[in-house]
Amino acid sequence: MRAEIDPRSTVGQLVAERPARSRVFEALRIDYCCGGKQPLEEACRQRNLVTETVVDLLLAMEAQEGDAEGADDPGGMTLTELADHIEQTHHAELRIELPRLGRLVEKVRDAHGETEPRLHRVFEAFNALRDELSSHMVKEERVLFPMIRRMELAIEPQGQHCGSIANPIRQMEAEHEDAGAALEVLREATDGFTPPEGACNSWRAMLDGLAWLERDMHRHVHKENNILFPKALQLESAANAGRST
Repeated sequence: MRAEIDPRSTVGQLVAERPARSRVFEALRIDYCCGGKQPLEEACRQRNLVTETVVDLLLAMEAQEGDAEGADDPGGMTLTELADHIEQTHHAELRIELPRLGRLVEKVRDAHGETEPRLHRVFEAFNALRDELSSHMVKEERVLFPMIRRMELAIEPQGQHCGSIANPIRQMEAEHEDAGAALEVLREATDGFTPPEGACNSWRAMLDGLAWLERDMHRHVHKENNILFPKALQLESAANAGRST
């Protein structure tokens, strides 16, 4: 029996239900992380896509391939498991890739910046993004994620000392928006991470790394904005309601 997809469902909800759907959204340039709260039909309108066609593509992908990411289902994890997963995969990979990419971006800018001025924009946007992500990860690991773990374990009533968990979540979501804007600059300034004719291997390696960074950030932010954060807010709300009765 063919699964149904409600076009009124948010893009983030659809990916949370079946992570493999992200591959279709990536190909169509539909934002499922920072823009994940939009209904599918609205996201399609913004991209000048026919909603029914996108639904058919999602269903066809599922029928042919199934959910290849089923073994890594963030929607089925506890809050603690998901926070651990984000730290051990996305954060750990970023701490390796960001310094490597930084060296490549600087090297390519120095070597080819005179003939391709947009490489200076790439350098500036990447450095700003790298610094923002480095600070962002520390805040999540030292403040927000420990709050979520304590709340799930009911070690202390939420709302004491730090206030509502909604406050740091709002800050993290705002920083996700900033990261998304920086990634758009990088994409635009590199023609969609496409190497120009005659590009050297360092230039090609830089573009490949930036394309990886965009894909990884989409998955990373989706897991937080559309799964971890909403579940944490729901848990806090339920806990507060229980204490008030």
